[in-house]
Amino acid sequence: MSEFGFEISATDGPARSGVIHTPRGEIQTPAFMPVGTAATVKAMLPEHVAATGADIILGNTYHLMLRPGAERIAALGGLHKFMNWQGPILTDSGGFQVMSLAKLRKMSEEGVNFQSHIDGSEHMLTPERSMEIQAFLGSDIVMTFDECTPYPASEDQARTSMELSMRWAERSKTAFGAAKGRALFGIVQGGVYPDLRHQSAKALQETGFHGYAVGGLAVGEGQDLMFATLDETVPALPAECPRYLMGVGKPDDIVGAVMRGIDMFDCVIPTRSGRNGQAFTRKGSLNLKNARHADDPRPLDETSNCPASRDYSRAYLHHLVKSNEILASVLLTWHNLAFYQALLADLRLAVGRNRLGDFALEFNHLYGNSGAASKV
Repeated sequence: MSEFGFEISATDGPARSGVIHTPRGEIQTPAFMPVGTAATVKAMLPEHVAATGADIILGNTYHLMLRPGAERIAALGGLHKFMNWQGPILTDSGGFQVMSLAKLRKMSEEGVNFQSHIDGSEHMLTPERSMEIQAFLGSDIVMTFDECTPYPASEDQARTSMELSMRWAERSKTAFGAAKGRALFGIVQGGVYPDLRHQSAKALQETGFHGYAVGGLAVGEGQDLMFATLDETVPALPAECPRYLMGVGKPDDIVGAVMRGIDMFDCVIPTRSGRNGQAFTRKGSLNLKNARHADDPRPLDETSNCPASRDYSRAYLHHLVKSNEILASVLLTWHNLAFYQALLADLRLAVGRNRLGDFALEFNHLYGNSGAASKV
């Protein structure tokens, strides 16, 4: 089994393009990871996800430990075989979901005791148990167990939360051990406080990880503050390792974060929006529920290689959405994922050609023009 590795092929200011090597395949960066929380990218076949250009998807410790169970997935051959995905998989540690979904949670130095949001059953999630579950799943990139600091939080609250996450990161690494061919990423916390972000980045590097994620953003702080936090955090991370911005985001968030040196992204926005009648385009988003699409024969994007983008009229998509047909979710999710992957491919190309600044200006002008969506 080959080792995990990361190569940078081009840079443009802080931005870079490259490739992450894993035993299950290469990941072109900057990369967007479709979210397959419960062993499925909702409304999509795995082969269609791959056809959009996705090299890697994301699964989740919390959801899979509750249903169908990590040990069951292991007995059935691991998560890749279970869901018929041949490429790399990154699994989140479950820390965010424990805080946001679980009932009657009680946090301690040991971990988090909580009740399932599904059936009320009681569970304990610790750094050690999170590593064990992710090993059962067989994920290629494993995330340390952490507490996602809420927003807003005082500096003292953010410090206490961050320091606990750093202790949990050390325990995660010890429990992870020397898993050949798999990688463990540490997660930088510290809220929106630069000093705390610097302390967190330093502590994680002293422990040592294959890659570094920026957590605790896209939780309500707004784009300006998110970018300001990245401006402080990313330069404190080692340049030779992948950098992953967790839970982000909207297309313009991704463009701005790539310009600041981020290599990896995940978000439910393209799939959730697809299930709710929204389609992303370079000129803004479209709400296919709106009556103005009812007689529009145009596809969402006639230049796309994606069948959902190219081969179905907006009028038909409007009809499907208004009729609550399952196919609406399928086609719009498929289109949105293809749009995101095309955007990331264009960002990689722009970095390679040293014209990321020009690309970002053009993209933001079209996407950010408040009147553009009505003209799409």
